[in-house]
Amino acid sequence: MREKLYMATTLIDSPLPIVAAPMAGGPSTLDFARAVASAGGFPFIAGGYKTPDVLAEEIDQLRRSATGFGVNLFVPSDAPVDEAAFTAYAEELTPEAAAHGLELDPTPVTDDDSWAGKLALLIANPVPVVSLMFGLPDPADIAALQKVGTRVLASVTNPDEARQSREAGVDGLIVQGASAGGHSAIFDPTQNPEPIGTDTLVRRVIQTVDLPVIAAGGVDGPQAVRRLLDAGAQAVVVGTMLLRTDEAGTSPTYLQALGNPAFTETVLTRAFTGRPARSLRNGFTDRHPEAITANPAVHHLTRALRQAAGRNGDADRLHLWAGTGWRNAPTGPAADVIRHLADDV
Repeated sequence: MREKLYMATTLIDSPLPIVAAPMAGGPSTLDFARAVASAGGFPFIAGGYKTPDVLAEEIDQLRRSATGFGVNLFVPSDAPVDEAAFTAYAEELTPEAAAHGLELDPTPVTDDDSWAGKLALLIANPVPVVSLMFGLPDPADIAALQKVGTRVLASVTNPDEARQSREAGVDGLIVQGASAGGHSAIFDPTQNPEPIGTDTLVRRVIQTVDLPVIAAGGVDGPQAVRRLLDAGAQAVVVGTMLLRTDEAGTSPTYLQALGNPAFTETVLTRAFTGRPARSLRNGFTDRHPEAITANPAVHHLTRALRQAAGRNGDADRLHLWAGTGWRNAPTGPAADVIRHLADDV
């Protein structure tokens, strides 16, 4: 690392411009967050899929060891579910479920991921940063978070979403390129993000709106970090590069797949959750290329199947979220990876 350390940005309070992505569903553990903070990076608690009580406990625990951290929230969708299409997709998945002795409920289940409860928690117990995923809430919710001293960041995938976010009053943007692993932040889940480099996207967004930017997607080493900072980002989000680290809660089946040379590419798929997400290509993504757009209904439909696949070592039916640079993801302490990624800062 160069002798001159990167100073804290206006959006995050950390010595290094490296942000650990909030990876919901297991990888983003508290030990993982502590390790990131210890190396000078900025950790996030993944608030998605958690109850307000669980989120409150994690915030309380992380506060004891890290002063600078954020919480990521899923913005609920009010899009209706096409019940006929959902039932047809549930029938299509019947053989997948039967492979693990499961039956799927063809009735769509939707929820708002406890939005009101989590918002109330974060207003009563403010954190430094809240990032938003899957769109924008009511501007009054953004203002309520800001009133208690929280910086609010919207995750966007194109300049138009950046404009909408500025109009909603956010403090900054997380600009996510199409190469990012896991769910796309795209506002309209029926669309796919434009397949352009994250550095190009960052420049387009900066030319469109006068908001500070953090970049996400395509980070596979220190040179990628440098490239995104040179494009105008104040910091860079890292996710896939941390999945194999000691402190990450990545499941054994998932970990094996990330290091398995039999997996040769990533694809954008809606098959697992009804929203576009980048995963390692496996049998499930190949067998269901026309999955419906219906999140969180598809997430709930496939959750038990995915959990069984993970327990039983079935990587063919597991969501293997990964960005395009997954081959470079190292093993070892998360702190070492954070420091390595900052080598060119």
